[in-house]
Amino acid sequence: MSPILLRPVREQLEHDRVVRLLQAKYRRKFEVAINPGSEQIAPITVGQLPWYPDLVLQAQERGRKLRGVVEVETAESVNNLEAMSQWAAFARQRVPFHLYVPAASIDVAKRLCGDLQIPVAELWAFHAVGDQMRFTLVQRSSRTSEDKRRAASGRARTRSARRPAAAGRSHAGRPRRRTVAASRGTGPKKGAARKSTSRRSRQKRK
Repeated sequence: MSPILLRPVREQLEHDRVVRLLQAKYRRKFEVAINPGSEQIAPITVGQLPWYPDLVLQAQERGRKLRGVVEVETAESVNNLEAMSQWAAFARQRVPFHLYVPAASIDVAKRLCGDLQIPVAELWAFHAVGDQMRFTLVQRSSRTSEDKRRAASGRARTRSARRPAAAGRSHAGRPRRRTVAASRGTGPKKGAARKSTSRRSRQKRK
């Protein structure tokens, strides 16, 4: 729960329901810890203070490296104070920040992110259809900071792998050209061969 907001009971129940649905969704790729309601189970460090986002996405490998932060809002919590405090803090992390808001609050959320310059990796809308909850991806950033780091490291590995191969090809090619040139220089010339043949034919006629 936001430290600056006390939600109505009905909204809090809807909020916690969405959090648990997203926990099941993200479990396919991550280890997922949640902080539903007023529970503070899985903190992340922002500056020197612990913060408790709704979902904390961690790597499935050893070390449980932080891979993403997810925050779920309701109609009451899509506001300027919430954006300045929590959204801005979570967006400063070096991992993707995913924001889920009610479908009716999408325009407000987009305006707040734009005005406050809050980079959101993915902006989602949710709404209830009967007993089911539907999620719609509204906006996705072109490349997250994690993607940029992976792409940069991949390009560096590619460059280092290409340099030895190029050097090997250039050194391997040089002796071949020298050998061909040497063979051309030591072999008999075509003009000299023709003259010797014509002299022999004249001697036989005589």
